[in-house]
Order: sequence, then C-alpha cells, then structure tokens
Amino acid sequence: MEVVKRNGKREAFNPSKIQKRVKEQTKGLKVNADEVCLKVIGGFSDGITSHELDNYAAETAATMSMNHPDYSTLAARLLVTSLHKETYNSFIDAVLYLNDNTQLLSMESVKTCVDYCMELDQMVDHSRDFNLDYFGLKTLLRGYLLKANGKVVERPQYLYMRVAVALWGDNLEMVKRVYDDLSLGKYIHATPTLFNAGCRNAQMSSCFLIGNKGDSKEGLMDTFKDVGIISSAAGGIGLHVHDVRAEGTLIAGSGGKSNGLMPLLKSYNEWSKWWDQGGGKRKGSFAIYLEPWHKDVFTLLPIRKNQGKEEFRARELFPALWIPDLFMQRVESHGKWTLFCPHEVFLATGKKLQDVFDSPTSKAFTELYTHCESLGIGKEIEAQDLWNEIEVCTMETGTPFMLFKDACNSKSNQQNLGTIKSSNLCTEIIEYSDHEEQAVCNLASLALPKYLKPREYVTIPEMSMRGGDGPLPNQWEVDHQALYEDTYQVTLNLNRVIDINYYPTPETRKSNLRHRPIGIGVQGLADLFALMGLPFDSPEAAQVNKEVFETIYYGFLQASVTLSLKQGHYETFPGSPASKGILQFDMWGITPSSRWNWEALKEDVVKYGLRNSLGIAPMPTASTSQIMGWNECFEPFNSNLSTRRTLAGEFIVINKHLVRDLEALGLWNKGMKDALVVGNGSVQGIPSIPQVLKDRYKTVYEISQKVILNMAADRGAYICQSQSMNLFIDKPTLGKLSSMHFYGWKLGLKTGQYYLRTKPASQAIQFTVDKSIPIPEEVGQVCEIGCESCGS
Repeated sequence: MEVVKRNGKREAFNPSKIQKRVKEQTKGLKVNADEVCLKVIGGFSDGITSHELDNYAAETAATMSMNHPDYSTLAARLLVTSLHKETYNSFIDAVLYLNDNTQLLSMESVKTCVDYCMELDQMVDHSRDFNLDYFGLKTLLRGYLLKANGKVVERPQYLYMRVAVALWGDNLEMVKRVYDDLSLGKYIHATPTLFNAGCRNAQMSSCFLIGNKGDSKEGLMDTFKDVGIISSAAGGIGLHVHDVRAEGTLIAGSGGKSNGLMPLLKSYNEWSKWWDQGGGKRKGSFAIYLEPWHKDVFTLLPIRKNQGKEEFRARELFPALWIPDLFMQRVESHGKWTLFCPHEVFLATGKKLQDVFDSPTSKAFTELYTHCESLGIGKEIEAQDLWNEIEVCTMETGTPFMLFKDACNSKSNQQNLGTIKSSNLCTEIIEYSDHEEQAVCNLASLALPKYLKPREYVTIPEMSMRGGDGPLPNQWEVDHQALYEDTYQVTLNLNRVIDINYYPTPETRKSNLRHRPIGIGVQGLADLFALMGLPFDSPEAAQVNKEVFETIYYGFLQASVTLSLKQGHYETFPGSPASKGILQFDMWGITPSSRWNWEALKEDVVKYGLRNSLGIAPMPTASTSQIMGWNECFEPFNSNLSTRRTLAGEFIVINKHLVRDLEALGLWNKGMKDALVVGNGSVQGIPSIPQVLKDRYKTVYEISQKVILNMAADRGAYICQSQSMNLFIDKPTLGKLSSMHFYGWKLGLKTGQYYLRTKPASQAIQFTVDKSIPIPEEVGQVCEIGCESCGS
C-alpha cells in the first residue's frame, strides 16, 4: 500500500511514521497515543494522500474526545501541523498569494502589509495556532480562513493579523496590541468582522434594524430591496412591520382591500433563501417585529409551526413581539384587548401607536391606545386569548422572541431620538430606526475565563480520593483591572470599525455615523464560574456576575469619553440621558459598587460627552464560542455532554472542567464516562460524585429559571442595550411559561425571551456505553438531559 505525498510522489506506507507523528504531538497530554495510532492504521486505504491521512488522524483523535478533553487538543495539534505544511510560513507571502489569485483583499490592506512586511511577520507567533482545540480550528477552516484556488491560504494567526491590520492600518503599536489580544484569546470580534476585515467592501457589522419605508407599494418594495442588499453583505436583520395595514383594510386608491401581512411574510421567507449572507457563508436571517395590538398578530405568531396550511407558514423567518406594558397589565387582570389596523388608527387620530411608549413620567401609549378604543375602530378580544396563543406557539416553536417595548425605550440612551420600534435578529440590540435611518451594530465578545488571577492567600487542603463533602476553596478571582483594560481596547476597536466599515445602504451609513453605537458581549461565564469553583446558582456567582458587568460598562464608558475628548461626541449626544448624567444603572434605580469612581466618570461624561451612544449588548456568540472553546455567552452549561458538528460528522464532548475536577479526586475513568452517558450529561444521579461537584455542574434544566432571570436583571443595570436571553424548561406548560414571562417583565427586563429551549422528547441510543461495567442504579433515574436542545 502506498501514500501520495504532497509533492505528488508515492511511497510505501510506513506505520512507524504515523506513530512518530502522533506521539510527537502528545507532549503534556493525557491520551493513549498507541490507541489513536492503531485506529488510524486500521482505517488506512491504498492511495490516500498525506493531507487526507493527516485529517483522518485528527478526526480519529477527535472521536475520542469523549474519553478526555486532551484528545481534542491532540486532534488540533495534528490538524495545525498539517495546515502549517500546506500554507506559507510568512504572513506577507500569504497576503501576496491571495492578492495575486483572488479579488478578496482591499488594495489599502495589501499596501499596508507590503509597506510593513518585516514588522508584521515578526509580530506573528505561529505557536499560538496550537492554543485552539479541534472544533475551534475546524470552525475556522470551514468558513473563516481565506481560500484561493480551492485551498486554504490563511492560518489562524494570519486571520488575527488581517483583522488587526484592517482596524489599525499603519499604527503598528495598535496592530500588535490587537493581534496579541486576538491570538491569545482575550476577546474576539464577531463573525462578519472576521469574514470581511481587510477585504474589498468590508461589511463588518453583525446587526441591522430596519423599518418599512412607508406602507405603500413603493415603500414596501424599497424596503424589500434594502433587506436583500444588507443580507447579501452578511448582515442579520430585524424588521419592524407595525405600520403595514392589516388584512381586509380598505385601500382608498383602488377601492380594494389589503392582503395584510401574510403575503409579505411569504415573500421575505423566500427572499432570505436567495439573499444569503456573504455569498453562501450563512443563510439569510430575518426577525419580523410586530406589536400585539396589530390585527394580523394571529397571522404572525404561528408562521414557524410544523402543522397547518403551507400558505400560512414562513419557517425561515423569526416572529418577534414588541410588547407594551399595557398588554401585560390587561393579561394579568384578565381584561379585554383591542386589535387595530395601524392605517385606520392614523386616519382616525393622525397619530401612530408604534410611535409612542409609556415611561415612568409619561403614559403616551396608554392614552393613545385607550383613545383608539373609545373610537370603536378596533376589534375587541380577551387579552388572555392572545396570550395563550403566544404561549402555545412558544411551546411548539421556541418563538416568538419577546421584548418589552416600554422597558427598551425608557431605559435607552437613545430615547431622545424617538421611539425605538424593534430589536435585531438576536434580541440584544436596542437602537432607533425609521424609514430614513437603518440602525447598525458592530460586535465583539470578551472571553471571561481569561480574566482570572490566583488568590494568593488560598491554600488547597488535602482531599481523600473519594473527596469529602467540603467544597474546594476558590483558587481564583476576577482580574478586574485586566478586564477593564481589554474592554477599553475593544471599545477602541469597535469605534474604529464604524469609521472604516462598508455600509450596504445610505441609511445604514447615516445611522451608524450619527449615533455610533457598538455592542460588547461576553462568552464563557459558565466556564468562569466552574474555574472559580462556584455553582451557577450560588450567591457568590450572582455577585461575580454583577461585578463583571459593572467593570465592562465602566471600561466602555471611560474609553468612549476619551474618544470624545479626541474626536468629539457623537452627533446626537445632546439631549440624551447620558448628557444629563443619567447612566444605565440610574434608569434601573441601582447604585453601583465603590470599585470604580462613578461620580468622576459621570462628571466627565456630562462635560466631554461620549463618542458612542450605546456600548454593552451580550449576544449569543454561537460560532465564536466554538472557535474560542468556551460555553456560549452568559448561559449555564446546557449539558455536561455536548455535540460538536463538523463536516466530518458529529462528535460528543464531555465538559472539560468536570473532567479536570473528577481527575483531581481520582474519579475519572471509563465507568464514570459511561455513567455520564447513561445520565445524558447529568451528574446528579451518580452517587460517587461529591455534592460540591453536583452543585457546580448542574445543567441549565437543573437550575431554577428564576436564577437565570435574576442574573439577567442584575447584569441588566450595566447593559445599555439588551441581552440575548434564552429560557429553558424541561417540559413546558402554559402555567410555567406564563409565570416565567411575567416574572421577567416585572423584573424590568428589556428582552423577555430570545428562544425557549426545551429538552428533546427522546434520547439518542447509548451505543458507546460498555454494558459490562456496572453503573449504579441511581444513574438511570436522573432527568432526561439531552446533549443539545433543539430550541424549536
């Protein structure tokens, strides 16, 4: 049997070379190199190429990640060494090859790289590619690293350098700072920035919030065109359609009647498939926002249901409700609710319900709404009937997204612009948009586990192999100074994106340059708690949650004030709450800690202004968390078993923190692994695991949702936009859902629900479990926790 080398030559297959190659990469890892080698050799086929053999070896190691997290590290090392063989050793050589063989890179970026080629090459640390795990590296290879002639040209380090150069050009000090931050995994910019930085027409924004350009044929078609253009430039879209006249409304010009929302929704449904993001890199995605007083609300809610007539379904879209407090009050009091056509409201009153909101000092929405009711122009229903339909659709599809209109507006630093009418695709962006301005947001997320430092005064007591019940002491604490400094830098980066970004429409450019909002989020909050030894639902974790977001908010504001001193405040700063010394926590009635000098900062904000109207917006981080190797955003662990999908298939991975803790107690072995599989990722039914670890590694379905909601409210006082907050219920009922949604509303949350996540109705066959190894009976009695909830 022969192997085809990279130069095209063939040579006889030599198993010892595979053994040497694998064992070279196992230094410091707890893996069985011989077992990996045997599996690779056993799967060898004649004529396999060196590239295919490297990939197969990496995939083989990755399939064993269930045994220990180090197998993922081994898989990554094998894949990185293969990638290094097939790509240029010099960043500038890779840039020149891309420039000669593609039309991807911008001339400005290429010129900067050529002018400073020696300096940039010296900055690149190729060894940092080995910091990635297998699944992070595969994610980068699949869609992020630039290719030419069908082959990957970039290495991960080159991607980070491309982003740094695109942001800071010939400012080499900043280029090095940002390159180091990205390559060391301190934070990461959002997917569109990683896709497009340094490229021609570099659209680096993640989120767009759009309003219809009028309820006319021309206005609707113009909006349609803009949505397609923005989607093709890799943007996710939130579109509010409150002004579209309802089905059956008279059209004065023709004497006919309106077809309502459904034909428009069907059109957008097909539009999203055609106008995908970035030329096929991601599907087009649109969230459709509607206020619950609209007569066609019952049309929007079930569009993602599996059953029903196809002409009333639009499953590529995401329905979203923009809910005024008055509706929640009517539901709570079992009152009546009136549905209106927005066109008829305007004809009768000269005003629009979507243009007003209630606040602590004004009841503008309630006054206009009740006036419309007195005119008899609406259709009266039981408020509970609509609420029940919302909750039924939520149980069946995980949607609609639910945001509270009055909280979003009354706690916004953009409230001086007018009424905010929607959020974005992921429910964390709260920005003003209308027919003349299309809101934009540029995102990045901080990797929270990177901001830990040792507690110098902690000593580790001896623990028995079966580990007593006493908790391990917290060895780590948050390094707030480092978190502050990197938040400051992320703010500078995102502010820079605003200036160099490609804007797909004039309305997006106008909005972003006038208001200059950014969105800083987080990932790995659950990892942070695990590393600190804190149960997610503990009072100590709740305190850390507050402190972390207070520091991030402070870092953003300090950076934005400094930018304002140098470059001037954003155009619409005068009249904003911040211009009056009112910050986000003031709008929540919360007093921050004494860690930072808030009074001095407020004085500076009033005196010098802010460069950015908004700054904090914790987003989902699904793809970038996979790259960085942390749990998504601020969520608890969904399970201690997780599914990682690549083009090579699905891989099951066990929580790396749990494995390390079990190893420290001498409890990690094949029997324990099988017990976790039988328990579907739950540790609660495994008697040999000490209670301290059972508390630390509760899955999200084993944590009270009140904890999730309370933590969202605690951090909400330092989040000037909103947060993509999913809710998790094992077996949802109308009562559970209703209780949860009302609890979130009364806490003052802006986002009441992104998705409702539920557990699968059935379990996967546990074919990896060794039946010959006895597993305690209690294991089979734990809750059915799936590896990954469907969310729909």
